[in-house]
Amino acid sequence: MSAFFAWLGQMPPLVQVPIIILAFVVVVAAILFFVEIAPRSGRMYTIIRLAVCIAAPALVLILVGSYDWAVAIAAVLGGLFFILDYRSRKGAGYLFQLVGFLSPAILLLAIGLVIPTIQTGFQAFQNSRGTEFVGLDNFIWVFTQPEAVRTVGNTIVWVLIAPLVSTIAGLAYAVFIDKSRGEKYFKILVFMPMAISFVGASIIWRFVYTARPADQNQIGLLNQIVVWLGGTPVDFLAVDPWNTLFLIVVLIWVQTGFAMVVLSAAIKGVPAEQLEAAELDGTNGWQRFVNVIVPGIRGSLIVVLTTISIASLKVFDIVRTMTAGSNETSVIANEMYTQFKNFEQGRSAAFAVVLFLLVMPIVVYNARQIKKQREIR
Repeated sequence: MSAFFAWLGQMPPLVQVPIIILAFVVVVAAILFFVEIAPRSGRMYTIIRLAVCIAAPALVLILVGSYDWAVAIAAVLGGLFFILDYRSRKGAGYLFQLVGFLSPAILLLAIGLVIPTIQTGFQAFQNSRGTEFVGLDNFIWVFTQPEAVRTVGNTIVWVLIAPLVSTIAGLAYAVFIDKSRGEKYFKILVFMPMAISFVGASIIWRFVYTARPADQNQIGLLNQIVVWLGGTPVDFLAVDPWNTLFLIVVLIWVQTGFAMVVLSAAIKGVPAEQLEAAELDGTNGWQRFVNVIVPGIRGSLIVVLTTISIASLKVFDIVRTMTAGSNETSVIANEMYTQFKNFEQGRSAAFAVVLFLLVMPIVVYNARQIKKQREIR
């Protein structure tokens, strides 16, 4: 197989791309053949199956020159045909549309996500140049160096504060303006930050936090207010550990609009009969909110919380734009980029693996909750 890839590597890029596309088309065509044609009964299809089982390994032997690969493909084809023959008794061909429609998406997913994930996993156990296996050294460095530990701790602070505050603020806003006069205008005002990129929002808030010497005119909104109140300018982005909280405010400002829109739509979906029945039972507004509205929008609350939690875990733009990780404000995504820029490929991959492990439980929990909601429906 290495000989084939070596031969392909010698080809010009304009030749490599058509060969790869042709190989993909051939594989899809083979899968469709196995699913749609091969399982059919009859002498002719039996002969076709036998011919494929012989021709495919022979073709591999000619192109690659490897007996091992030829035997392996022959075994795989034999097992595949056995399964398809068994399946054909219950009606063949039901995978035709599935394979036909999903194969391009599966290919792109493998190229853009699965393969890079596997490569990053291997790189996390290698040295900075990726030439030597170093075991757990990179992970030991991540969890023993004070700066790296602080980075992981900052990320956890982000994921503990930003989702909770954003969801509470969005829920409160959705409840208070629901069915009020001028509701759509209030929603537009809160949702507007969602239309701004994280970089744009970071630049706006960087100007808000900007500090100048006390004898100069302040251009930062907060410091101008501080001066008006008789105080001295404060460099908000340099005051540790509060500077991390000032950065989290930017994410909360952006994500509150998302939480408000989703939860407002969910609140409108709560049956009016339940609210009327609770009101007839003599409950007040807070009791109706806790006992009727919150259980009715539980699924949406989970989606909002988990979505913002994932955004908090992988936040990069805000930190990079406002502080570049200085003054003890770095997070995992920013440190991953910093290590990669410093040619520490192994450490960068280790941070990526740590981030992946932190995100996975949230993704799995979200998927399980969505599955439960579908089962209830």
